[in-house]
Amino acid sequence: MRPRPDKPGPGQESVWDYPRPPAIERCGRRIRIVFSGVTIVDTCESHRVLETSHPPVFYVPLSPQLAEHLTPAGGGSFCEWKGGAKYFDLRVGQQVAERAAWGYPRPSQRFAAIAGCVAFYPGRVDACYVDDQLVTPQPGGFYGGWITDDVVGPFKGVPGSMGW
Repeated sequence: MRPRPDKPGPGQESVWDYPRPPAIERCGRRIRIVFSGVTIVDTCESHRVLETSHPPVFYVPLSPQLAEHLTPAGGGSFCEWKGGAKYFDLRVGQQVAERAAWGYPRPSQRFAAIAGCVAFYPGRVDACYVDDQLVTPQPGGFYGGWITDDVVGPFKGVPGSMGW
């Protein structure tokens, strides 16, 4: 059963207005990711994937500097919209975050823009920021959405949301 969407305020988006199948859009906002005290991503080049009931997922380019911190984690998953995903462990010094990132090496045509990009679970790193705002991780352990003050839910991942 679909929950009652929260009413967005000025400058906010409701995740219940996002489409299914998901939309993808270029994003020029500053995206920063910090792990083990090191900023591993600092870019204004990203893509947002927007799907009904989910906070946005930000995909960042896999730069050579970022690639030095990622190793294949094995296994994968399949998204009916984007295709086959591969997962990565994140390492900075001796610190490791298992399966902290994922990407679609050969996404479907509709999501071709995220080939060569990765997304991060905000709950598996020290911090993620959109502009200067600290991100709250999407509830649950499976989804990787980024909750900021400019999106309202309720968000998939909370107990009882499996059927949304």
